[in-house]
Amino acid sequence: MVSAAASDTNFALAEQADRHLWGHFSSLGRSVDGMPIIERGDGCYVWDNLGNQFLDGLAGLYTTQVGYGRTELAKAAGEQAAELGFFPIWTYAHPKAIELAARLAALTPGDLNRVFFTSGGSECVESAWKLARQFFKLTGEPLRTKVISRNLSYHGTSMGALSITGLSAIKSPFEPLVPGAIKVPHTDLYRTPQHAKDESYFAEEIEQAILREGPETIAAVFLEPVQNAGGCLVPPDGYFQRVREICDTHGVLLVSDEVICAYGRLGAMFGSERLGYIPDIITSAKGLTSGYSPLGAMLVSDRLAEPFAGTDEQFLHGYTFAGHPVSCAVALANLDIFDQEDLCGNVVANEAGFRASLDDLLDLPIVGDVRGMGYFYGIELVKDRDSKEPFSSDEAERLLRGFLTLRMAELGLICRADGRGEPVIQLAPPLIAGPDEFEVMNRVLRQVLTEAMVEMAKPA
Repeated sequence: MVSAAASDTNFALAEQADRHLWGHFSSLGRSVDGMPIIERGDGCYVWDNLGNQFLDGLAGLYTTQVGYGRTELAKAAGEQAAELGFFPIWTYAHPKAIELAARLAALTPGDLNRVFFTSGGSECVESAWKLARQFFKLTGEPLRTKVISRNLSYHGTSMGALSITGLSAIKSPFEPLVPGAIKVPHTDLYRTPQHAKDESYFAEEIEQAILREGPETIAAVFLEPVQNAGGCLVPPDGYFQRVREICDTHGVLLVSDEVICAYGRLGAMFGSERLGYIPDIITSAKGLTSGYSPLGAMLVSDRLAEPFAGTDEQFLHGYTFAGHPVSCAVALANLDIFDQEDLCGNVVANEAGFRASLDDLLDLPIVGDVRGMGYFYGIELVKDRDSKEPFSSDEAERLLRGFLTLRMAELGLICRADGRGEPVIQLAPPLIAGPDEFEVMNRVLRQVLTEAMVEMAKPA
């Protein structure tokens, strides 16, 4: 039972949020209706300030790999802040940035031995496009400025990253965007286009886009190992190997956007490692610190760094808080936990059980497809499973925003009900999760999806 004092406190905080806090991707002025105010966390669970417990089935936002309440990370942050709270890495360095760069270089595939720190994921993607452009200018191919990415993809919110993003709904308010961002089909194997002769279609469309635009104008291809928007879209077998060949044939860089897929999310330190390809650049953030402090890292091949090494050429780009000493200290402690607790091994050992707990829901007529990898899964919801008939946009809004999100929270589960593409529920728990957490997710989802079918049968 929530005390009157706690209820009053929550209402006061909600009123202040309504008046002052501008949430990201959030409507203004609707907090008093019930915005959860998350106050603390431990393991895979968080609690709001009314004492309600939630299983965090989304790891914050694909971020808290080691779970909540890790005092090791808090201690690392505090000790570093006491010693050196801040210093930039503009012409200077500090020990923790150096140590972390060396440690990441030792973990990356291939020759990705250069580490350019940022504050987060969008900055990493922005940095990768800028680096690609400057690299080609320095190597005598100044026309290579364009980039290719997939429809429905999400790569960030800064103007360059937003241009690479393939979600028109979040781009239109900010147009005109940066020119030269070309889109190709996403790898939706559940809804493969009728004109596709086979699964080779998805990779070959990238080559066709390069040829249409002119190979001499294309700088890079940006791809997530498993695409987030659209609901954990897994590539067909051999996709990335073929994309690597296409990029090499036409002199195009391959950027693996692993802001979500790096640091154990797919069961390996990097998603590209799990899927068996070596990119030229990896963009990463989120799980690098498990969200305990903001940090991103663009991991770059020696070949791309070569025009800058031992010369007066500078990569004319940077951020004040990139490589922050406290964040770097947290990242190092976070990687220690990965090693000590074999978190990648935990994902590999348990992913079949996680998948089975979601496949168990396929008997529900509203569940069309379950897809994903590691600890990163999506459940696509359909109006008719036999025909794969999708919900209309109004029906999807009613299903996702009007019912599922609130009802799952009422039953103690935080996950993502996403309408970017067809309606999906996404699940990406902390990497410490196991069978107990899978059982909770299965139980809540079975109840809420059963209720959703009844709800959607009612007149709108």
